[in-house]
Amino acid sequence: MTPGAAAEPIEIEVHLRADGGVAMAREVRLGLTAKPKQLSPKYFYDERGSQLFEQITELDEYYPTRAERQILSRRSGEIIAAAGEPGTLVELGSGSAAKTRHLLTAMREAGCLTTYVPVDISEEITHETAESLVEEYPGLTIRGLVCDFEHDLERIPNGGGGRLVAFLGGTVGNLFPDARRNFLGRIGALLEPGDHILLGTDLVKEPERLEAAYDDPGGVTAEFNKNVLAFLNRELDGDFDPDRFEHVARYDADAARMDIRLRSLCDQVVRLDGLDLTVRFAAGEEMRTEISSKFTRERLDEIYREAGLRPVGWFTDPAGDYALSLASV
Repeated sequence: MTPGAAAEPIEIEVHLRADGGVAMAREVRLGLTAKPKQLSPKYFYDERGSQLFEQITELDEYYPTRAERQILSRRSGEIIAAAGEPGTLVELGSGSAAKTRHLLTAMREAGCLTTYVPVDISEEITHETAESLVEEYPGLTIRGLVCDFEHDLERIPNGGGGRLVAFLGGTVGNLFPDARRNFLGRIGALLEPGDHILLGTDLVKEPERLEAAYDDPGGVTAEFNKNVLAFLNRELDGDFDPDRFEHVARYDADAARMDIRLRSLCDQVVRLDGLDLTVRFAAGEEMRTEISSKFTRERLDEIYREAGLRPVGWFTDPAGDYALSLASV
């Protein structure tokens, strides 16, 4: 940039790991040789998986996405006021920023909006979203990060006028307690006085409603779960037969979480040439593919404090199914 020139409205840094394929192969190998077997839910989201998830969000049984949108559409102004009218919005797992526009609009209306920092693994979507947003919000500066935020959280830039770090969609519920505590602790270490985190979480409710949300009668959630097998077949030259597995979704009341698995319908042997690995499944053996923790306000307050954060705001949909909570250092 020449001296005195205006800053570009869009700057996107790409920090994709060169060894991403190696890391994925290592993680899958560890999961398939563990007892019990398990896979990361991030492998659901190839192109087909993302399409299926969009279908899931429109199912009558699946309420979390609708509830979160309700909160954002109705209460974003309150959220921005409670966060001290931040100048910068950071979004982890930003995607198309569909829901985030409510927050950006509320910041604009409050006269505090200056910068949006989308953090996402997809370079294409990040660029498309940035181009769209600078047209919708004249004067907005975008400082995007294309990376795996689990590994590159510390790359998030400092912000002037306070930052609001949004982690929506209930994704924090996919982390086991130790990983969740570590992740929130890292965010807490990044926050400065005046910064806040906005966290989307599903709330504890009747097991029947929870299980229906993750096992719809039309089978979309089952297809979404089995899509991870198609991913492994494609990426690691596997020969999983999805018809030899069934989708299992049950609520673990003791752990307050949905436990999502694939159950082998027979004794079978699966080969992944990309890993030079042979995996045996016994009839009835289950492989965990996802957890989705559910929370109460009291438990979330405790989780925040364990991570060195101070809860300062609580916003729910009218039915009380879902919450956006605000915390600071």
